Amino acid sequence: MVPVLMTGSSRNRLLILVAAALPLAGVARAQDMTEVEAGKPAPVVSINDLDGRPVDLGDYVAHEPVFLLFWATWCEQCQALLPKVREAARAYGDRMKFFGINVTVGETPARVREYVAKHDPPYQVLYDTEGVSQRAYGVLATAFVVIVDRRGTIVYTGYGPGQRLDEALARAIGGS
Repeated sequence: MVPVLMTGSSRNRLLILVAAALPLAGVARAQDMTEVEAGKPAPVVSINDLDGRPVDLGDYVAHEPVFLLFWATWCEQCQALLPKVREAARAYGDRMKFFGINVTVGETPARVREYVAKHDPPYQVLYDTEGVSQRAYGVLATAFVVIVDRRGTIVYTGYGPGQRLDEALARAIGGS
């Protein structure tokens, strides 16, 4: 292997290339990108819905299985993941609570409402203007999924459209 000397600008280009390649790499382990991981307790936070009403995740976490998707209207990875989320909600929606937490970067409530009206996502939409949930879950990117069992234990984290959710969903339901 030949060592490569990198200037500041070439190092920046490399970081940009690596960031751009993440979606192409398939499923990235979210544990590598966040502080939350499977086997740990899920953080409990309160986040507003689109009408500004607080939704306390503590009313759900440790009471029933929970599916969290951190998303944005402009996120192509989120759009590509949406069919899998729809499948999951069809299969498990009667036994698990689904939340889509909009990260609000470059978003307005009106834009999110327009998206919701057009795409009818299979989750309750939350609008995290304060970034409370993102900090609690260490979210570094959209299309980030966290699945929590009834005991409040994280059973899965993942990023991107290539996620295989079935096993984690079944574990969250079955391990409840």
